[in-house]
Order: sequence, then C-alpha cells, then structure tokens
Amino acid sequence: MNNPKFETPDLSAENMARLAELFPGVVADGKVNFDLLRSYVGEEIFGDEAYEFTWVGKRAAIAEAGRPIRKTLRPCIEESKKWDTTKNLYIEGDNLDVLKLLQESYLSKVRMIYIDPPYNTGNDFVYRDNFAVDKDEYDEESGVYDDDGDRLFRNTESNGRFHSDWCSMIYPRLVLARNMLSDDGVIFISIDDGEVAQLRKICDEVFGWENFISTIVWQKRYSPANDHKTICPIHDFILVYQKSN
Repeated sequence: MNNPKFETPDLSAENMARLAELFPGVVADGKVNFDLLRSYVGEEIFGDEAYEFTWVGKRAAIAEAGRPIRKTLRPCIEESKKWDTTKNLYIEGDNLDVLKLLQESYLSKVRMIYIDPPYNTGNDFVYRDNFAVDKDEYDEESGVYDDDGDRLFRNTESNGRFHSDWCSMIYPRLVLARNMLSDDGVIFISIDDGEVAQLRKICDEVFGWENFISTIVWQKRYSPANDHKTICPIHDFILVYQKSN
C-alpha cells in the first residue's frame, strides 16, 4: 500500500524545474536569472519598463499560488447523500486551500468553472489576510517615499489597499483555477462595476489576453431606484476566458 501524501505539490519548484529543462543556464542556486531568460527568448533588454498591471502585494499573491500546504480533505459521509454512487462533490472550506488540494487530482481535467467571488463592495469581502504589510512597508511599496526618504505623495489606505487586498485575494485563486482547466476548458467569473476593470487586467495576465472570449452583461434587477441624483446600476458582468485558443 502506497504511503498517503500529506502535502500538496510545490508548484513554484515544478515551474522552476521546467524552466531549467528549457533553458539550463537561467536557473542557478535555486534562483532564476530573468534578464538571461529574456535574452534567450530574443528580447533586447534596455530597462525594466513593461506593460503590466501591478498593486501593493502582488509579489506575495503570485508566490501564494505556488506555496504548498499541509492539509487534507476529510469526507463527511454522515452529512452526505448517496455517498457511494453520487458523482457530485460538495466541499466546504477556504477556497484557496481547496483549490490547492484539488490540483493533483483534477490538474487539466476540468472543462468548465464558474466562480462568483466577493465583489468588494465594502461589506462582502472577508478573508484571511495572508498579504498584510506593515504601514512603513506599504508606504514604501506604493511610492510614498523616494530613495532619499523624501515624501512624494500620500494615498489614504482605503484608497490604495482597498483594491490591492482584493487583487491579492483573487490572483492566486485564478492561477490555480487555470491549472485545473483542460485545454478546451473555459471559466466564467461574475463581477460588478467595482472591480471589473481590475479583474479584466488580472485575467489577461493569468489566462492571456488572447484567450479572452467575451464580457457577458446581465440584468440583475428590472426596477431601478427612482433617484434623480444617482445612476442606479442594474447590470453586472460575467467575464469569460478559455484555457487556450
């Protein structure tokens, strides 16, 4: 009998191993020489400027997607119905942990995923904060101080980290969801006006902009509030991406 596994795969290490197979010279002492990697793929390096979407805590969010955990799924047979014959599975727990635990069994096997993440309205977003930074670190990362310690500008924390925390929450979950999609798989993501722009940029990075299929606009209510001072939103969105084109 094979010994059971109590730890999920280290996806970051596996990705680094794949890089080493393709470009042996770019990985040394467990570190990736990204400038050398860019040269291998034919990119002329003149600086660090690039078209990208970033936020405070993005590096930690990327690392979180590949960080292994020591947890396991435990069946609750007494609360289940037709446990021996059903082909459906309901899982209760932190969705980031669950996605990591399902990687080995469902890697590249899921044809369709639908998720309805919190819309970040200010009262629907409660999560375990693995991406917290202290005040000084946040000010430094968000550009409040220059290299000499002089103040450049100041954003309120609600104005800066309000979106950053949400982006850090959704990013690793989308990376893991993409891993589970089959080559012909597709993902549908519900969202509202508040984070649709940020979600689109993150999905372009995770899935590739060329794999964007459509933005579905759906009418969530038929009787908008009668208030001439505001525009009442009656539509939400569903972003649709494919694994590969």
